[in-house]
Amino acid sequence: MAWWGKLLGGTFGLLVGGPLGALLGGAMGHQLDRGLAGVFANQEQIQAAFFAATFSVMGRLAKVDGRVSEQEIAFARSVMERMALNSAQREAAIRLFQQGKDPAFDLDGVLEQFRQVCQRRQALLRMFLEIQLQAAYADGNLDQRERALLLHLCSKLGFPAAAFAQLDMLVRAARHFTGTGGSGGPAPPAPRRDLLKEAYALLGVASDSSNDEVKRAYRRLINQHHPDKLVAKGLPEEMVRLANEKTGEIKQAYELVKESRGMR
Repeated sequence: MAWWGKLLGGTFGLLVGGPLGALLGGAMGHQLDRGLAGVFANQEQIQAAFFAATFSVMGRLAKVDGRVSEQEIAFARSVMERMALNSAQREAAIRLFQQGKDPAFDLDGVLEQFRQVCQRRQALLRMFLEIQLQAAYADGNLDQRERALLLHLCSKLGFPAAAFAQLDMLVRAARHFTGTGGSGGPAPPAPRRDLLKEAYALLGVASDSSNDEVKRAYRRLINQHHPDKLVAKGLPEEMVRLANEKTGEIKQAYELVKESRGMR
């Protein structure tokens, strides 16, 4: 919450510039787009940048196909609810979402600055992209305009197309494995006989992979989504529940695979 308190007080406004500063200023009703564009010196500023980028880009993604569906609005609200945002934070998130829908939204500027802010924090960027993918699937499918925009996000953030394909598979598998859309969005639950198949897909391994390969895949995913590590890298503390949900999905899938194989 420290980052939010400083936003309210405007005490780090002088260090925030560029598109992210302008977004935060618009969301908070302050003039924060001053100072040195792209300069984020500490974790609190990274957390504020993640918050601003997440909801504004979510708004752009929702609008890219011409209209914002009820499911997309519901997903954005579910993220806010699971973050347990207070009324002021929720209002700021809604304003960021609205700014993202605006035709004048500087998407590339936001992505470029966000990448600079995160620097080499690949796990943080991956979490950001997963949230956007989950938002895109909120209405049940991914159309070509949404896919094109998501690939653009990956390109701007330094993720190759192969990495996007892996994330896409993980999100789709989680939707069917949990029956909850992976992170709150609606999805039909997988038939019981297909759960093991979805568990393998969620872990990113084939059913004929060795036990050691399954263990390595599980440990890699847990390491990428570990809440404490993500917060240390700049994930807003309010988003810890989202990370916990993801690690819960991964653990559930791993336990099912272990049971089917008789692994200890």
